[in-house]
Amino acid sequence: MADKTQFRTIETDEEELNTKIRKHRLKIIKIILLLLALAVVAALGIFFFQKLRKYNSYTVEKSVERQDTAGSQFLAYGNGFIKYSNDGAIYTDANDEVYWNQTYEMKEPMADVCEDYVALADKGGTEIYIMNQAGMQGKIETPMNISGISVANQGVVAVWMESDGENYIRMYDKNGKNLVSGAFYTEKSGYPLDISLCNDGKKLAVSMLTVNNGEVCSTIKCYNFGSVGQNEIDYMVGSFDYPDVIIPQIEFTDNNRLVAFGDSKIILFSGTQKPEPDDEIALNQEIKSVFTSENYIGIIYNNDVQAESDTESTEESRHMEIYNTGGKHVLSKDFTMDYENVDFLGNGEICIRNATECQIYNTYGVKKFSYTFDTPLYDVISDGSQNGYIFIMEGTTEKVRLK
Repeated sequence: MADKTQFRTIETDEEELNTKIRKHRLKIIKIILLLLALAVVAALGIFFFQKLRKYNSYTVEKSVERQDTAGSQFLAYGNGFIKYSNDGAIYTDANDEVYWNQTYEMKEPMADVCEDYVALADKGGTEIYIMNQAGMQGKIETPMNISGISVANQGVVAVWMESDGENYIRMYDKNGKNLVSGAFYTEKSGYPLDISLCNDGKKLAVSMLTVNNGEVCSTIKCYNFGSVGQNEIDYMVGSFDYPDVIIPQIEFTDNNRLVAFGDSKIILFSGTQKPEPDDEIALNQEIKSVFTSENYIGIIYNNDVQAESDTESTEESRHMEIYNTGGKHVLSKDFTMDYENVDFLGNGEICIRNATECQIYNTYGVKKFSYTFDTPLYDVISDGSQNGYIFIMEGTTEKVRLK
């Protein structure tokens, strides 16, 4: 008869077993934490590699020929750009797909964009075209000559007009319905220098200039056309005086933030219903350029610093300061390029350019891209990707990638 298998009972110490389980779990946790740490380090490495990497060339992924008329201007918009001139505007993308083509006759066309809407107006004339990505949404004929416009994100437009030396402001919906009218009489309230409408069209700011006995004073007047403003005289919810300051430019960067660019300081306003000044940026010298985005404010001065290319000589250069719209300093940078245009791209980068040169900086101060072109450069637009751009050259539109 075959032997049966012998079984043996093993007694286990419960405390010892629990100790082994805890050690095993701790080992697993350590491995997971180590893997997470390695993933974070790798992600940070990739992030800083992308932010610190510099490019001095590019590849053209697609080139499309373009026919321009004299005086054509370009505006980043939607999936591409708007080209506008005296005889019309066309919205296209980098692949030459035309979304709309609007003809008109204007002596001095100007444009303003807010999200999906763009207003095209004849400065000194009486026509305004309200467009979105689908095409024309309305045409407005004003009773007086247009000096300035500001459009909101649903097609409402504020119009500053002049007639016989007096100034008037009206607001229209995209169908041309007159929503609000007001007049500024120079002898009593001064002369308007600029207007700005917030994104939803409920708040309007006007920069006024008065001169009395040789002394200048700027006033920022704020209006609210919602329920809050209905309880105020003429919808005005704030008026702020700045003696010895000229404020030629104001801009709502979003619904609740207003920036006023003066000749000696920049005033930052905030408020959901009644904009109030909450910070100032002192300007110690004459401004050469200002530029804004939804998140940042840029200032450029003339400056004399040592040229990077020649440590033995000094040449005229520029000094750039970047702040966020809350007034916090972000970046200081010197550069020597003799530029014609500077603006924030859609990806938050800073593009400085002239007809043949282009420099792109990120908000860390890194000169990401520098290039000298053989063909005149009209504009640069970010395509939304890490290194993809649209170069609008003389006669061609190039979709490019930096390398």
